[in-house]
Amino acid sequence: MYKYFMSLMVFLMVTVSSAQNKFEAKIIDADNQTPLFGANVAVQGSTLGATANEEGLVEINNIPDGQQVILISFLGYEPQELNLEFPLEEDKVFQVLLHAGGEEMEEVFISATRSRRTIIDLPTRVEVISGEELEEKGNMKPGDIRMLLNETTGIQTQQTSATSYNSSIRIQGLDGRYTQLLKDGYPLYSGFSGGLSLLQIVPLDLKQVEVIKGASSTLYGGGAIAGLVNLVSRTPGEERQINFLLNGTSALGLDVSGFYSEQYGKLGTTLFASYNIGTPYDPADIGLTAIPEFRRYTINPRLFYNFSDRTTLNVGVNTTVEERTGGNVDYIEGNAVSNPYFEQNNTNRVTLQSGFGHELLNGDWLEIKNSFSFFDREIQTPGYRFAGNQFASYNEATYRFGNTDMEWIGGLNLWVDRFDQEDENPRLSQL
Repeated sequence: MYKYFMSLMVFLMVTVSSAQNKFEAKIIDADNQTPLFGANVAVQGSTLGATANEEGLVEINNIPDGQQVILISFLGYEPQELNLEFPLEEDKVFQVLLHAGGEEMEEVFISATRSRRTIIDLPTRVEVISGEELEEKGNMKPGDIRMLLNETTGIQTQQTSATSYNSSIRIQGLDGRYTQLLKDGYPLYSGFSGGLSLLQIVPLDLKQVEVIKGASSTLYGGGAIAGLVNLVSRTPGEERQINFLLNGTSALGLDVSGFYSEQYGKLGTTLFASYNIGTPYDPADIGLTAIPEFRRYTINPRLFYNFSDRTTLNVGVNTTVEERTGGNVDYIEGNAVSNPYFEQNNTNRVTLQSGFGHELLNGDWLEIKNSFSFFDREIQTPGYRFAGNQFASYNEATYRFGNTDMEWIGGLNLWVDRFDQEDENPRLSQL
C-alpha cells in the first residue's frame, strides 16, 4: 500500500511538472536594438500564445513536453521560428532579433499640393485612390471616371443632361463649376472644354487619383473653391508594362483600351490608346435614349528623359475625338421621324504638354510646366446649332524650398484663354 501511494505521488509530481514548461523571450529590432512592443509569439499547432510588452518581453506557460515550434512575428518584419525541446535544459530568457522586411506598402507621393511629401507628412487633408482600389473601380467602369469618383466619400458626380449624359463633379454639395479638374497638375479641362470631360477620361493609364476637399484657390485659382481632383498618369518603371482591357456592357457598349510603358536607359515612354463605342439604349422602351450613341477615340503618347537623377523632362500629346448623339432612338438609327428630338455633340480635343524639373544641390526644387490645348465642339439640336473652338495655354514656374518641418512654395503662372464662336448655319432655319 505504501509503495503504491508513493508511486502515485511521483506520477502526479511528474505530470504537474510537465504542465509547467515555460518559454520566455525578449523581442527586439535587429537594427536599432529597440524592443518591439506588440510582437506576437505562438506555439505552432496549439492555442498557446502571447504578445510582447513595452519592454519586448513575452512569456508563455503550460507548454507540453516534447519538440515544439515557437513562431515569432511582427508587422513589417521577417518572421522567425525556434525549434525547442521541452522541458528546456535550463531556464533562460531567449533574445530574438527580428529584421525589417516582408511586404511593405509603397510610399504614396502627393503632387496636387505642389509638394513631394508623402501622404503621411501632409498637413492638408488629401484622399488618394490608388493600387487595387483604383484598378477595381477602373474595371467596373472602364469607359470613364464617373464611378471612380462617385464612390469616394464627399464627392458626387451629378448628371446634368438627360440627352447627352453629361455629368459634373460636386464636392461637399457645391456646384460643379467650383471644382477644379487636373491631369498631372495641368488644368486642361476648364472653360468651354470642361463639358463632357468626365465622360471622355478613360482610367486605364491612371496611377492614382488625388482629391482635396475644400478651398484650394491659393494653389490653383478660383476654379478650386470647392476642391480639386488631380488625375496622375502612370510613368515608366523599371520593368516593361503592357495592359489591355476589353469590356462589353449590358447596354451594348464596348471598351477597348491598351497601355504600354518602358524605360530605355535615360529615355522612357508611355503610350495609351482607347476606343469606346455605345449604342442608343432605351431600357424604358419610350423611344428616347437613356444612354446616347457615341464613338470615341483616344491616344496619349508621352516621352520622359532623365538627364540625371536630379533633372527630368517630359513631353506628351493627348488627343480625343468623339461623336455623341442622344434623343429619339428612331432618328439616331436612321429611321424617318416627322418631328425628331435629338442633341448631337461632336468634340475634338488636342493637348500638348511639357514639364521640366530640376533638384538643386541643397534639395530645393525648380519646376516649369507648359500646356497648349485646342478644343472644338459642335452642338446641334432641331433648328439650332452652336459651334466654337477654344485655345487655352497654361504656363507655370515654381520654386520649392524648406525642410521636413516647413516647406515654402513660390511661383508664377500665366493663363491664356481664347474662344471663337462659329457663325450660325443658315440652313438650320429650314429644319
